[in-house]
Amino acid sequence: MASIISSWRAASAKSMGQILWNLVLIIMGSCICAVAINGILIPRGFVSGGVTGVALIFHYIIPFLPVSVLYLLFNVPLFTMGWKYVGRRFFLYSVAGTAIFSAAVEWIVVPIPVQDPLLCALLAGIIMGAGNGIILRSAGSSGGTDIISVMVQTRFSVRLGNTVLAFNSIVLIAAAILFSLEIALYTLVYIYVSSHILDLVVTGLSQRKSVMIISKSQGEIIIRILKELNRGVTVIKGRGAYSGEPTDIIYTVIAFRELAGVKRLINRIDPHAFVVISDTAEVMGYRIGNQPHW
Repeated sequence: MASIISSWRAASAKSMGQILWNLVLIIMGSCICAVAINGILIPRGFVSGGVTGVALIFHYIIPFLPVSVLYLLFNVPLFTMGWKYVGRRFFLYSVAGTAIFSAAVEWIVVPIPVQDPLLCALLAGIIMGAGNGIILRSAGSSGGTDIISVMVQTRFSVRLGNTVLAFNSIVLIAAAILFSLEIALYTLVYIYVSSHILDLVVTGLSQRKSVMIISKSQGEIIIRILKELNRGVTVIKGRGAYSGEPTDIIYTVIAFRELAGVKRLINRIDPHAFVVISDTAEVMGYRIGNQPHW
């Protein structure tokens, strides 16, 4: 009985720690995004993507309506999609994230001393992409098109940045019609940079590489990978098309930071080994997976 109670307490402490960590990520990312919105986008009259962009357009047309309140209202219909298609945990975190994001936009105002419009667009894209990426490293989102993006990635494995970029085309057209083509083009630069930084923060920093190795010293290479890198290895049976001789292909998936070590290891054992290294879109699985668990 004592062991059961102890296990329950440990599990509860771990669960509480995860909740706090996710909230910290959402708060940190929301504050960073608020800096971009209040420090660059609104002073420059730029539009953003997704629901934030819609909120900014309405704010420019009706200035007495705060962006934070508009953002909160426009997110209401999206919450249903988050609950239905992604999951209850993501929905609850997203509700909290939307409230935190709206509060950050309302209260955090940091002037950015940059005057050139193009530099403003680039800087806003970097800041906003980093902020949204940090939020999506949590188990939730800040609402808006993040909900749709995660739903599309979960169901169709489409990258977050690509989905965001696609949805933003409508906002850009609206900005060009309502304001000016110049504003729309600066916003396009901002959105493009933001989507790439978003992908970098969410998946790029944990990028995985797949490695295929053909070597006469395969046994030693396999042992070294297993022991030194602590990575799993799969041996695929193959046959040389020219020689007709059977050969084994070593296949493994490693973290990007381990790539240099793997190449040194192979070169030390067999300098004549044939090695193919490929990027991976995403990896799912115990220990080596690099996708957030929404």
